[in-house]
Amino acid sequence: MLRLLAHLPLWLLHTIGAALGWLTFLVSPTWRRRFRDNARQAGYSLGQVAAAISASGKLVAEAPRLWFGAPVAVEWEGEELITQATAAGRGIVFLTPHLGCFEATAQGYAARHGRITVLYRPARKPWLRPLMDSARQRPNLATAPTTLAGVKQMLKALRAGEAVGLLPDQVPPQGLGVWAPFFGREAYTMTLSARLAQQTGATLLLAWGERLGWGRGFRIHLRAFPGPLAAQPQQAAAQVNAQMERLVRECPQQYLWGYARYKAPRVDRQP
Repeated sequence: MLRLLAHLPLWLLHTIGAALGWLTFLVSPTWRRRFRDNARQAGYSLGQVAAAISASGKLVAEAPRLWFGAPVAVEWEGEELITQATAAGRGIVFLTPHLGCFEATAQGYAARHGRITVLYRPARKPWLRPLMDSARQRPNLATAPTTLAGVKQMLKALRAGEAVGLLPDQVPPQGLGVWAPFFGREAYTMTLSARLAQQTGATLLLAWGERLGWGRGFRIHLRAFPGPLAAQPQQAAAQVNAQMERLVRECPQQYLWGYARYKAPRVDRQP
């Protein structure tokens, strides 16, 4: 079914997704409450971020096209930052929040600039893992699981001068993060993004993929990470969170406000 959906035009998938987002908002009190609470925590009323309800559904509906379909159109803003980092001969760590289409940012880089390794959490259902692994297979695009082996894979890529990408506003398993403020509330935050840059000297870049209207594709926005990271993990996590906030405020209408950002970390039982 997913492969069949991949043949639909992006504008139609987004139309279906918008309806799916609103349906979820109406029938799921838990998701609706979390969406409103998270937006309110950041200082937004429901009216200011109502478009994010549709965007959440579009994120789901566009996945078949991004996983199994033809490449989508991608525009770039701030692309010179990649050129500068590459000229310096160092790897790049891309930090992307749950904003817009984060799948498109990795695919766009792989198609235009070369090899990138992205961090992902393996599916909890064993039968889903082969599907997820095959879905993200693209030229120059590698995936690394949220395990020790995955971290080693990312370090190896950076030391080879390649790029890696991760979502630092994703809640890590217990023991792999610290508590740091996010929109004024303590959130369990991964330390991996800072450690990757500190251990390899890689360039930190902020990135997010804006979902363009009427199925026209995506625009990847790149930003420089201001200043050096603090050596202390909690301070570095707070710096990263502040930059994630900065990106979200560029387009709060495409942020995944329904994500359980403030949940307690789980114990990771993955091998």
